[in-house]
Amino acid sequence: MTMVSVFGGTGFLGRRLVQRLTADGMTVRVAVRHADRARSALRAADLDRVMVFGADVRDQAAVATAVAGADAVVDAVSAYVETAGVTFEAVHERGAETLARAAAAAGVARFVLVSGIGADPKSGSPYIRARGRGERAVQQAFPGATIVRPSAMFGPGDALFGTLAQLARVLPVLPLIGDGHTRLQPVYVEDVAEAIARILADPATAGRTYELAGPTVYTLREIFEIALRIMGHRRLLVPVPFAVAEVQARLFELLPRPPLTTGQIDLLKVDNVASGTLPGLSELDMAPKTVEDIVPTYLGRTPAR
Repeated sequence: MTMVSVFGGTGFLGRRLVQRLTADGMTVRVAVRHADRARSALRAADLDRVMVFGADVRDQAAVATAVAGADAVVDAVSAYVETAGVTFEAVHERGAETLARAAAAAGVARFVLVSGIGADPKSGSPYIRARGRGERAVQQAFPGATIVRPSAMFGPGDALFGTLAQLARVLPVLPLIGDGHTRLQPVYVEDVAEAIARILADPATAGRTYELAGPTVYTLREIFEIALRIMGHRRLLVPVPFAVAEVQARLFELLPRPPLTTGQIDLLKVDNVASGTLPGLSELDMAPKTVEDIVPTYLGRTPAR
């Protein structure tokens, strides 16, 4: 495996995966919608030698160019907010299928789709349904594809602890969606990147589905309490019904970088934990990092308020 095309290579997970693969001496192509913006981001991360392709997953010709000659393709494209033309169906379902078909036509040896725990083609949630249908479309177009389903990922710049910290710094009370009973099994983003690198290096992983989760299950309330304890803050946690949270999320989605989206609300309506019936990090000879070990290194303590 010497040439890997990573779609979504500047995203939260994608850029970690690009760093991991280049560290192994692989030639990496990053395929993104906005090439100039990606080049700037990669230069800032000392990855200026990575090749950048301007390729929208909805553009078959651009996708074909980005996968030509690659040994492997990773689809790490993610969209939590729908905008004009960029819908969950267009990105996670039809976009994933376009990549898989192009990879198969180009004779690419390996294909990895980054999906998510709980992906379900029959879900009532547009986001979760598109994820599930995307998995099904990829498996049909590229039968040897490997599906990777991470739980909620944490790490510097995450949308989990990072967003909680931002809210805790400016709000005297914090909204606890659905009373905080939802269970999550957060996984360190660097562990997910390492897992994908190992999957690409091992032909025996082809055609399998992996659930990548951390070592501990927490309720959403416990996640809030951990973040506040690390920061040294005390905040009142106020339960917010899902219906109210959805209205708030739709308003937030009008912002350039919404702190909460309807897709994320949908994910919180059901437990986001590994099923225990699919292989995970242990089958890849990995011991996942814990929230308690990693989150304090980037969340940090701020003056008590």
